[in-house]
Amino acid sequence: MSTEPVSALDFHALGLSPASLRAVAAAGFTTPTPIQAQAIPPALTGSDVIGCAATGTGKTAAYLLPMLERLAGKTGTRALVLAPTRELALQIAQAVDTLGREARMRAAVVIGGVAQEGQRKALRERRPILIATPGRLVDHLDCGTARLDDIEILVLDEADRMLDMGFAPQLRRVMARLPVKRQSLLFSATMAGEVAEFAKKHLRSPVRVEVARSGTVAARAEQLAYRLGQNEKNALLESILRGSEDSTLVFVRTRRRADKVARSLEKTGHRIDRIHSDRSQAQRQRALESFRRGQVRVLVATDIAARGIDVADIGHVVNYDLPHVPEDYVHRIGRTARAAASGRASSFVAPDEQPLLQAIERLMRTRVPEGRVPRDEPGFKAAVESSVSQQRDPGPRQRGHGVSSRPAGQAPGRHARSHGNGAAFSGRPSRNGASRRPAAASRW
Repeated sequence: MSTEPVSALDFHALGLSPASLRAVAAAGFTTPTPIQAQAIPPALTGSDVIGCAATGTGKTAAYLLPMLERLAGKTGTRALVLAPTRELALQIAQAVDTLGREARMRAAVVIGGVAQEGQRKALRERRPILIATPGRLVDHLDCGTARLDDIEILVLDEADRMLDMGFAPQLRRVMARLPVKRQSLLFSATMAGEVAEFAKKHLRSPVRVEVARSGTVAARAEQLAYRLGQNEKNALLESILRGSEDSTLVFVRTRRRADKVARSLEKTGHRIDRIHSDRSQAQRQRALESFRRGQVRVLVATDIAARGIDVADIGHVVNYDLPHVPEDYVHRIGRTARAAASGRASSFVAPDEQPLLQAIERLMRTRVPEGRVPRDEPGFKAAVESSVSQQRDPGPRQRGHGVSSRPAGQAPGRHARSHGNGAAFSGRPSRNGASRRPAAASRW
């Protein structure tokens, strides 16, 4: 495992070609980030690479630059990049457009939530790079519109998230279609147990690059944890939003909760949008663009947005609900303090979420400082009273409440396996014998 600092003061020291250096300069990059400085040289030689670094530190360029170099002069689809979410796939495609412009490299993007005809056309063109989410790629493989026979380079971006989101069966089917002889690269902000098992099976003597310990968050993210009751969360969120003009990304646990929090904030006059899996791809993209352009100040999201949001100046991330998987905290916090920026991260910790905070602190190997809940402020008191009143009369039960949207017969994910049990993240086996051990930029 490589953790030593690299003395590359600029990209010229990494062995990149003049064409790549011109592309890097056009993108406005002058100095490689640590993950780029350490991962690009072995990737250029064709070695398999496992890269671990905090979100927002340049992992995308760390694998795209050597990939573009190795594909120069070749025809057909030679590289496959797998990503867990549509947003991340589209972000990677934007990076290809920028870094590959000099070499006239284009990518085909295969994701769910959009019509397939445009994807079929891109696949027929046999563009050098294929960027895909696993489920939609399997759809194309099954109907014969995609072939992986000529793939020389495989990249798993956010590998731990993919293995947790129920993609393991699709990944197995994709791997079975790939040539045995290929270069494989895994990049993520965290390296969970499933990733280690996958790497052992599918990578050959990989070079391990870890520029920050797994579980490390961006150093410039100021973190605070607020201990409070569930009925105080809306009031504290209002207080935080009144206290600054920062763009704010609010993470909640479920789709319905996202809608509920968004409606509450809209009533108080905030410019807001939301993103979750019940929204169409067009709605999700519009929400992200509005947030990126500053047309909305607050974006309420489920963990679908923890990977793939590339917004340079998110000033504040609020964990309205703590995640059940501690690694997801790292990815959430990684949405702020990206590249050289600074930012804030506030976490609301209700009494039943205290074990989740403890698991997060164990992962990060540090305590999160405690913030002051402004219970003496008149606005806070009024907001709490309003929340309590709404709970007394919540309105009619919503259709589908409490019903899982997971396909019938599909095993529960890691979030569900750890939910609602005091032994979560302890490493002790559950009653059925399954382990409860946790699974593990604007600069691209």
